[in-house]
Amino acid sequence: MDVHLVLRREGGGGPEVLLSRRAGPVYASGLWHLPSGHLDPGEDMVQAVIREAREETGVRIETADVTAAVTVHHRPPVGTRSRLGVFFDVRRWSGQPRIMEPDRCDGMDWYPLDALPAPMVAYCRAGLDAYRAGLPAAVHFQHPYDAVEHRPEDADRTLLLAGPPVGEAQLLHRLREFAERPSAGSGSPRSCPGGGPAAGSGSSPGPAAEPGT
Repeated sequence: MDVHLVLRREGGGGPEVLLSRRAGPVYASGLWHLPSGHLDPGEDMVQAVIREAREETGVRIETADVTAAVTVHHRPPVGTRSRLGVFFDVRRWSGQPRIMEPDRCDGMDWYPLDALPAPMVAYCRAGLDAYRAGLPAAVHFQHPYDAVEHRPEDADRTLLLAGPPVGEAQLLHRLREFAERPSAGSGSPRSCPGGGPAAGSGSSPGPAAEPGT
């Protein structure tokens, strides 16, 4: 499992995220990426993203300020094993972001969400595309010989996934499910005398959908 930090602030033209450019003898050297990493033994994923933020950018984050944003199921172009990456939204922290690992990073800056830099790691871009769309998950399965970097002209390997309805949309979804459920002893959907759904019939609607990630 990977953890990715979406450190977000409001800029003059809208939301911005902190990106770093990988350098040296590391995977995807020369490409822009979110601060990220793997779990250490015994860590949970929230502890991991807080540690990675401190180690890579110098900022300190409290557990209460970490919000799960996007989960990406990713398969790289080299190898056959897939993995999960969890992207965390953080909008409050202490300290000024700076390069903490110059042997692995040679650039760090804020970029507008709608004007991300190039070249960028395709896996990271898939997560940010889902994040910008307000969606909780994506599948990003690359093919052998695909580029590690995101290239707009290449085949789009990102499948964005919606979550269950929430808020008002969730209520309408539950009412629709209830209205379409056959009445006891009949094969017909429930309906009001006027032909609409029997939202006020006193029967309990179906179970609520679980909240999205």
